[in-house]
Amino acid sequence: MVAEPVSEAREEILRRVRVALSDVEPGEAATVERTYRRVDSRGQDELVELLRERVNDYAAQARLLDAQEDIAGAVARACETWGVGRLAVPAELPAAWRPDGVDLIEDRGLSAPELDRVGAALTGCAAAIAETGTLLLDGRGECGRRALTLVPDHHICVVRAEQVRGGVPEGLAAVAEAAGQGAPITMISGPSATSDIELERVEGVHGPRHLVVLIVR
Repeated sequence: MVAEPVSEAREEILRRVRVALSDVEPGEAATVERTYRRVDSRGQDELVELLRERVNDYAAQARLLDAQEDIAGAVARACETWGVGRLAVPAELPAAWRPDGVDLIEDRGLSAPELDRVGAALTGCAAAIAETGTLLLDGRGECGRRALTLVPDHHICVVRAEQVRGGVPEGLAAVAEAAGQGAPITMISGPSATSDIELERVEGVHGPRHLVVLIVR
């Protein structure tokens, strides 16, 4: 009973593919017109504000900081809100981001159980996409290992204004070199969340339950 409609749909899809390729010679590569927007014309301030809005839409917390503001202080306040006393950080994390009053654990190959006991991670990013509210991490430098941002229950990410791109093509272009060298690209859009069969939202299944993004203008 079910197979017949599926088979009909398959045949219709194949028919449309054959029609679309009817004027292409065997072995000839079909040219695909790419008319989507590749470069965003909006100014940096507008993109930063859009990123803040999109991140908040995902039930995360985005905070704007001026360049002269105390980044480490903002990190410390987030940890205090969560009741976090131990913070995992990449070894290459800038000194100006490291808060006082929190036990900093540099990730030099911490195991998953060790990361789970830390409770929170602080990293930078490789780029951020304003249109989708997405953070891109390349597993290197201040981004830290992928495990660092997947195991702890909380994640604080610092984004510099110049790292903010308008759309997905620009964001992916920003990490293309790292990807070409085999770096693992992690794309984060809000806290980890999924839904069960009854559409009940569950957070923290595939990564942190809470995400704070500090955008430094």
